[in-house]
Amino acid sequence: MAYEKPISIKEAITCIQNQEYILPAIQREFVWNTKQIELLFDSIMRDYPISTFLFWKVKAENINKFKFYRFLSSYHQRDKTHNDPAELSGDKDRYAILDGQQRLTSLYLGLKGSYAYKLSYYKMKSDHAYPKKHLYINLLNQSKDADLLYDFRFLSDEDIQKFNDLYPNDYHWFKVGKILDFTDFPDIFKYIAEHSLMDTSKYSLDQTKFASETLSKLFQYISQKEIINFYLEKANELDKVLHIFIRVNSGGTKLSYSDLLLSIATAQWKDKAAREIIHKFVDQINAIDPGFNVSKDLVLKSCLVLTDLKDIKFKVDNFSTENMALIESDWDNIAKALNLSIQLIASFGFNDKTLTAYNAIIPIAYFIKKNELGDELLHSSSQLENRKLIKEWLVRALLKKVFGGTPDNLYPTYRTIICENLGQFPLPQLIDKYKGTNKSLSFDEETLENLLNTQYGSAFAYMVLSLLYPLNHNYKFHQDHIHPKKYFNHRELQKLGIEDSNVREQYLNSYNAIGNLQLIQETENLEKNATPFSDWLHTNYKNDELINYKNMHFIPLDNDLSMNEFLEFYTARRATLKAKLLQILNVSKKQDQVEAEFEIVEEELT
Repeated sequence: MAYEKPISIKEAITCIQNQEYILPAIQREFVWNTKQIELLFDSIMRDYPISTFLFWKVKAENINKFKFYRFLSSYHQRDKTHNDPAELSGDKDRYAILDGQQRLTSLYLGLKGSYAYKLSYYKMKSDHAYPKKHLYINLLNQSKDADLLYDFRFLSDEDIQKFNDLYPNDYHWFKVGKILDFTDFPDIFKYIAEHSLMDTSKYSLDQTKFASETLSKLFQYISQKEIINFYLEKANELDKVLHIFIRVNSGGTKLSYSDLLLSIATAQWKDKAAREIIHKFVDQINAIDPGFNVSKDLVLKSCLVLTDLKDIKFKVDNFSTENMALIESDWDNIAKALNLSIQLIASFGFNDKTLTAYNAIIPIAYFIKKNELGDELLHSSSQLENRKLIKEWLVRALLKKVFGGTPDNLYPTYRTIICENLGQFPLPQLIDKYKGTNKSLSFDEETLENLLNTQYGSAFAYMVLSLLYPLNHNYKFHQDHIHPKKYFNHRELQKLGIEDSNVREQYLNSYNAIGNLQLIQETENLEKNATPFSDWLHTNYKNDELINYKNMHFIPLDNDLSMNEFLEFYTARRATLKAKLLQILNVSKKQDQVEAEFEIVEEELT
């Protein structure tokens, strides 16, 4: 490995444009944010070191042996985060970047590209949420940001207009990429003159001096100074390059192990392009309504588990050529099982917020793959029992947090039990296996008492309620306050005639917990809004429909549902829910007592 003659940033940008500099498949994707890019340019202007780079010289005759990608020419947080494959002919040597991709991509985006990130006040699906922003520098004043000396910012056209309107004498935004058009210092003087930046009737002497010095320095550091220092690796053996890559990527913005393993998979798959396939697959399953956040980590872990590899830990040795070949040959089945798992979980009403442990997807996918199940799992009456068992298992596992942390020790046992009980999801066997351990799926009365105190809006509240409701998977369901939240403050309660402050405190301590929560259809929730519950219920339901609604939502029949009787309503309904949950979860403690209590509750309901 040799230390090469440095080059200028402008030379590097030209090499990137001409695809002389490319990215090997083992590289992770671009992860820097705009703040990091701005800091990089500020460091360059302040003559701070930006570290050395490591390039890999790939001879022309070897170009087609490996997979390479282009640098991102623009970044869009929603629509453009993946690199395009490089279009290379074998007519000349190329240079693949082993260390420094984030910095070089940042320089390229800042000088030739754009960056679009989501604005917080728009929805993700809105195109207006992602305005295209280019990198600018203010030529009139230093940055007000304590981390920066020079005021570099990614700005949209609208941002520029706002600055011009509000602060006409404090900001002159120069598009940083325009510096590449300058060939010498006369171009700088020409720009300053054309934009009246030396006009002392408009700007202070400090501002005119700062503008001249800043633009001159930008030209020097981008186009003239040779500040890209790099080592050059000339080996053609992939194994050596991989080990160098692993070693040098232990610092900086941390390379996640899944990124590295995906890179190795990409380099070793023979017939499929692992990187494109897995990224596309992750995007696809995350788009399943109502939206999820499955990671590459989960997909790669699933590959290890679903192919029945003995060792499923994230380590380079497990991503050997042999294992990669096995995963590649089985990829279609793995992807199908994971896709069905997410669709099934979505049909249970879960989403990104309520699915609190994504690792719980893996046993479901393993069960689907081992039993060679297809879409019938989602809809067929023949799979009704499996849907019920999987849903109950998932809720139990999430409520008990058994998949928190790194659950590698669980997967082999789950695989064994699933293989020994083909045909039906083995919920009873899994409960029995882990009884009395820290991964137990069983519940006791104390745990249920705590769960009944779960507050509105939490993922756990949804899980508890989902155990109680036979959800119709054709609808979206919302958590809903039975007695509307609007009335639970001291002023509203006093208006309703509840004068005792201690009683009001009891109201406020109860209304947000499970005893006053239900699951109702999205449209029904919007219609109900903040209408007093008794008024809304009796307007929309009559006679048998009214009784059916109350029974379905475990609402006491003998309560008039006025706010004056809220505490009685809450106490009775909470007891009903507890009795029902004890029965559903088969809590063994004092079973005779539980059954007796439930019979009493059922009598009250009917």
